[in-house]
Amino acid sequence: MHYFSKDDIPIDWRTLLGDYFQSSDWKVLEQNLQSVLDANSAQIRPEPENFFKALKLTPVHSVKVVILGQDPYHSPGLAQGLAFSIPENIPTNSREFPSSLRNIAKALALEGFGKLPHGDLHQWAQQGVLLLNTALSVKLGEAGSHANLGWKSLIDRLITALAQTKPHIVWMLWGGHAQSKLPLIATGADQLILQSSHPSGLGVYKTDKPFLEPGGMASCGHFSKTNQWLMDHANLPIQWVDKTPVDLFG
Repeated sequence: MHYFSKDDIPIDWRTLLGDYFQSSDWKVLEQNLQSVLDANSAQIRPEPENFFKALKLTPVHSVKVVILGQDPYHSPGLAQGLAFSIPENIPTNSREFPSSLRNIAKALALEGFGKLPHGDLHQWAQQGVLLLNTALSVKLGEAGSHANLGWKSLIDRLITALAQTKPHIVWMLWGGHAQSKLPLIATGADQLILQSSHPSGLGVYKTDKPFLEPGGMASCGHFSKTNQWLMDHANLPIQWVDKTPVDLFG
């Protein structure tokens, strides 16, 4: 049995969150999560020890880019605790490979970074890309099922604190849900905010800021713009594609 507590969160992120853990919002989240874990933890994804994997792999001091997702994948075998990331052993041409990640791979190729060899994005996280969902758990087979457990208060506080304490972060806001956090990010100074439609399904082409241009001949350019911003602010660019010579898209 997993006992959910603030100790699951790395100490640097707890420090950033300050007095949040004395708030009623935290107590609500803590009680709600423990309740669903007690009821049937086997139906929760990712596994409870991975709820805060994004924070563990990307310490506060290393954050250069934030990519906001909505909630974890609710299909078996996909959720890792990192937004958009899936296990490396899932073939890129399989039905399990999510459309959002497939379109991210297309954008990377169109921007000249090469072919994404698999869907595991741990390497991004280790370079300072915070892959953060706005709800950190879900019930298997039920998208959005934990959206009302209280995660919003924690993630909103985290986003606000990060924007206000760290200048020069790049925020990739894909789709309306991620873009709803814009007022929180705007409280910080000198942040680069990149917006587009969500990369999943047909929505990738929608809105006046499509993630991929209709016809799939060009992308929104977010990955290139991010690297240019980082270099302009004396940071190393992100290596978006592992250069190991593996060709799974051929």
